[in-house]
Amino acid sequence: MTDSSLPPLPAKTGQTLIQDYLRTLDSSPGVYRMLDAQGAVLYVGKARNLKARVSNYARATGHSGRIARMIRETCSMMFLTTRTETEALLLEQNLIKQLKPRYNVLLRDDKSFPNILVAKSHEFAQIKKHRGAKSEKGDYYGPFASAGAVNRTLNQLQRVFLLRSCTDATFSNRTRPCLLFQIKRCCAPCVGRIGLEDYNALVADAELFLRGKSTSIQAQLAREMAQAAEDMEYERAAALRDRIKALTAVQSVQAINPRGVPEADVVALHIEGGLACVQVFFIRGNQSWGNRDFYPKLNGVESADEVMQAFLVQFYDGKIPPRMVLLSHGIEDPDLMTEALSEKAGRKVVLGVPMRGEKAELVENAMRNARESLARRMSESAAQIRLLEGLAEAFDLPAPPQRIEIYDNSHIQGTNAVGGMVVTGPEGWIKSQYRKFNIKGTEITPGDDFGMMKEVLTRRFARLLKEDPDRQADAWPDLLLIDGGAGQVSAVHEIMAEIGVEDIPMVGVAKGEDRDHGKEEFHRPGQRPFALRMNDPVLYFVQRMRDEAHRWAIGTHRAKRAKSNMANPLDEIAGVGASRKRALLAHFGSAKAVSRAGLADLVAVDGISESLAQKIVDHFQNS
Repeated sequence: MTDSSLPPLPAKTGQTLIQDYLRTLDSSPGVYRMLDAQGAVLYVGKARNLKARVSNYARATGHSGRIARMIRETCSMMFLTTRTETEALLLEQNLIKQLKPRYNVLLRDDKSFPNILVAKSHEFAQIKKHRGAKSEKGDYYGPFASAGAVNRTLNQLQRVFLLRSCTDATFSNRTRPCLLFQIKRCCAPCVGRIGLEDYNALVADAELFLRGKSTSIQAQLAREMAQAAEDMEYERAAALRDRIKALTAVQSVQAINPRGVPEADVVALHIEGGLACVQVFFIRGNQSWGNRDFYPKLNGVESADEVMQAFLVQFYDGKIPPRMVLLSHGIEDPDLMTEALSEKAGRKVVLGVPMRGEKAELVENAMRNARESLARRMSESAAQIRLLEGLAEAFDLPAPPQRIEIYDNSHIQGTNAVGGMVVTGPEGWIKSQYRKFNIKGTEITPGDDFGMMKEVLTRRFARLLKEDPDRQADAWPDLLLIDGGAGQVSAVHEIMAEIGVEDIPMVGVAKGEDRDHGKEEFHRPGQRPFALRMNDPVLYFVQRMRDEAHRWAIGTHRAKRAKSNMANPLDEIAGVGASRKRALLAHFGSAKAVSRAGLADLVAVDGISESLAQKIVDHFQNS
């Protein structure tokens, strides 16, 4: 892979500039970047033949309005050649995710999907929810559309197969069965109520269920129940009967699952009014494991095949594709996409647009969901836009704000102090932009809300000024909303002036008379406070924003407080890692007992040298 960038003459832009680049390009596959006058990336594209692809932009006519604008704004280009077109496709989408160019289709929801893990690091396997890198030993089943879908399936597995869900530490420390055994959700292997061989048989059945083989499991359970009844083992027969009932109940709610599609993602796209919704349904083991909707940012793209292709490559970046991907629309390069997905999966992946039969019905169902989801989204966006227009009128803003940042602090008498920032705009809450700030200032007096707010805003805008001084990105707010009255607003105004950012409007929301909802007063720098009428929709909108910031900040504070409450004093001692901490706690029973132990007692613990024992004694004597 090689990288090249030829500096253009300053006076040349657009088609003239692109024609100059053509003289040096060859027919290699690769990726090209188009940049504006400030060096910001406008567009990232891939090509089987770089010279042929870039030559299309040198034509004077035949471009859509979006492409023509992009060409006019292009002031330089960069090129990366690759060995294959597949490599170019993958590199293109990596650069799009990293650079977020203005003219590319962008997938904005990049969350990972949860899986079910049958963890096999312990001889008695554990079932649990898993999200993230698949580094733990065991078998993974998924992806599931949501944590709720995983929890429902885990609940089913526990009812039918009685597998343990407790951690290895809990398992090894049990002396009697837990509540899950009493309510018939676990077979209590921790206390020997079942042997390893029988437990492994349950694990094998559960994995068959996750692969869609529930019918064969039910038949096997029925045979075992009949045999147990014949042998007059009535308690075992009754337990098997209960498992069969649970399995039957599971199958009854899975009636909508496809019989002829064992493993697939069903991807449907609907575009309307310059917006798009993509619905993805996950089918694994002939079972529907839920669906997720996405709203990619089109940036002027209207072609369904272009949107679908961009979505697929970004969606499967970091995810293993299933054996089949069913689409509602064709894509620009189906053969290339099939090759890229197969290479990522390490096996053949089938990509297609079904026209009839059960697969077409699955796609039609996903299409219907995409249409309905987009209609709801457009309705919510229209209402949100009306509220933003009302907000601009109420606060004398030059235009409806596109990005509002709301700030709040949370602490208890200055301890575990945190700041929170939430963000909203025309499309509602932008949760990927929420931020938490651990208050680090040692000079801040405990409980000093002004000092905390100063640290939060200084860190926030100092970073913005460093990363985007020309305000080219969408990260700069049009309005700051502060939970507080005249004092807070005055303090924030001074802070922003110190930072050098004085042109962003700010409004403080004070509780008002009797601290009642509906009697809020609004404060702006240098102006008299005012109130909105109690039934004004804009007032409710401001209340929701303030309450969301409060929820976010207090949730962050509670999490930090809980973590500090669970902190172990042994963690503060250099040289005492996880294994030595476990050894000390196993030997003495508690950290408090360790603090009272003498030097000779500490040295008796495996892994504790005399020097480390002295360090532990000194730590507790000086604390």
